[in-house]
Amino acid sequence: MSKHSIKVPALMQPHYEAITELTDAFSKQQLNEEYQQLAQYATAALCRKKLSPLLTGNINTWAAAILHALGTVNFLFDKSSLPYVSATELAEAFNLSKSTVGNKSKQVRDMLKMRHFDHHWCLPSKIDDSSLTWMITFNGFIIDARSLPREIQEVAYKKGIIPYIHADR
Repeated sequence: MSKHSIKVPALMQPHYEAITELTDAFSKQQLNEEYQQLAQYATAALCRKKLSPLLTGNINTWAAAILHALGTVNFLFDKSSLPYVSATELAEAFNLSKSTVGNKSKQVRDMLKMRHFDHHWCLPSKIDDSSLTWMITFNGFIIDARSLPREIQEVAYKKGIIPYIHADR
């Protein structure tokens, strides 16, 4: 699986704690433990940036933006997805406008290179069901890596292309 960490520089520890207190509370009330854990990882990753963006701005904005970024990647705002929270509800929970949260969320996604079907930021419970997460180019063809021999899966895993070696499951 992805190699996340919650280690942060000492200078950033108060910022990390303030933001994760908010993301943890929202995750416990509206989302789940997977969102809570990913939000902690994302916050820590932002804290480790050389010039951490978390040093400036409102902690409510950063907390909402981190959850929004993760929600965007994991289809949180799709009513057919569970858990489901609308972007408006998320913004309102932090007393922010939807546009403020959306704009800051884009910054978070860009800084952390988050994208749809990215196994690094996908909820662990959704990785197996996310067929696009497993699509790789092999010999010029797009193919599901889960159907390839173990040796090829090992190479794809070592390169960080797939989340784990499916043949081991």
